[in-house]
Amino acid sequence: MAFDDQGREYMIDMFVSTRELSEMQHAGATRGTSVFRTHDGHDVTYLGNGEFMIMVPGEAAGVTARTDDSEFV
Repeated sequence: MAFDDQGREYMIDMFVSTRELSEMQHAGATRGTSVFRTHDGHDVTYLGNGEFMIMVPGEAAGVTARTDDSEFV
């Protein structure tokens, strides 16, 4: 959950792809790159320090939203 400066709320989903390495390497699954989208399907870029850039229709430059989720702050 993230909020912009106007108090609008955005539910952001994080998708992570994993790869299973061969048994000979004995490393198990590895985490790939995360992809972010809003619950409504809009593109999201993680900017760091709890900030996301959300591409919302009608907003040419995108909207900056912030979260206090400990995984991203």
